[in-house]
Parts: sequence; C-alpha cells; structure tokens
Amino acid sequence: MDEREQMRRWVQNWKELGPILENIRREEIVAADNVAVMAVLAGAFNDAATLPMCETSGLVEMQRSLSKLRPKT
Repeated sequence: MDEREQMRRWVQNWKELGPILENIRREEIVAADNVAVMAVLAGAFNDAATLPMCETSGLVEMQRSLSKLRPKT
C-alpha cells in the first residue's frame, strides 16, 4: 500500500468514525457528574489557594535538587 492509499484510508476512517466518536464524547459530557468532580477537586484547590505565593514556578528549585543527583566529574 502506497502513501496515497494510506492517506485515503485514513480520511475515510475519520469520515466514518468521526461522528461515532463525537456521539461518545457528547454522551460522556451529559453523563458526567460535575458536582462529584468539583467535590474531588475542591480539596486540591483549597490547598493551592492557601499556599504562600512563590516568586518562581518551582522549576529552579527542581533543577537545584536534580543537580545534586548528577555525578561529580
């Protein structure tokens, strides 16, 4: 099978499966229990909201910690 034929099959698959996948996505959105999800995330949000603000993203601290693991040359 050449590249053109693979591309044609790929497009055909999306034409057929796109609407099916979209219906699944819609059903999952309708079935989602947003209240339960918000309750699960509330603790993490509250923890994050009460932490002191940092001047960096934490990347510098992570790099500092990882550099200690690097073998000395």
